[in-house]
Amino acid sequence: MNRAETAQKYNEQWFQGAPFGDPAADPEYEQLARRFLCGDVLPRDGLTQAQKALVILAGLTAGNLFPALRRYARAALSAGATPVEIKEAIYQCAPYVGLERARCALEEVNAAFKEAGVSLPTPPQGSVSEKDRFEKGLDVQRHIFGREHIDAMRAAAPAETKHMQDFLSAHCFGDFYTRGALDLKTRELITFSAICALGGCEPQAKAHAAANISVGNSRETLIEAATLLLPFMGFPRTLNALACIDAATKP
Repeated sequence: MNRAETAQKYNEQWFQGAPFGDPAADPEYEQLARRFLCGDVLPRDGLTQAQKALVILAGLTAGNLFPALRRYARAALSAGATPVEIKEAIYQCAPYVGLERARCALEEVNAAFKEAGVSLPTPPQGSVSEKDRFEKGLDVQRHIFGREHIDAMRAAAPAETKHMQDFLSAHCFGDFYTRGALDLKTRELITFSAICALGGCEPQAKAHAAANISVGNSRETLIEAATLLLPFMGFPRTLNALACIDAATKP
């Protein structure tokens, strides 16, 4: 099967053959985009089809590519991701890309679900209460990054920014990492993908590349995620992501 045939196959599988834009106005761009995404990138091994869909949704959310999200949410369903997994991928992005950006993404996902006949809301996935969200979040944070590192970071925080460390433990890790439907490995992969797509966050991308390794994802998995994001965030941010993976995984 040549690249054009492979592109046609994956376009049918993911998008039911729908064009990327206006093929009548930009036929050459249509071919370039389709053959790169569907002929080169999507067929790669290393991630399941559902994992690929969740990584792409994270990249689109972080990149403010909201007009494309409805199409890719439908594609995620075709790729085998469940409605709850799709929603949780967007939720997981929220502490990193901001609440309003995640809300804009959810609007498009919800519209796609309604078109597909998916019942809303999806089943609740929260597992913490107001009483234990901080402690459970801190436990997850320590598990991912190491107790000594997290405790030292909290102890070194100046008094005027200690609240930020508390927010990080309770909100980012307590409210989100403890939710159901996605395991810790998947949540960390989504986090890494969103941070890379944001751009300009290389220290955090390095930290979360290392965090991915600590929860059981491989260097190869991270490279595949970065490769998958290339059509959506471009070569500069993708090369930066690969450098962050190297920094976290090479001795």
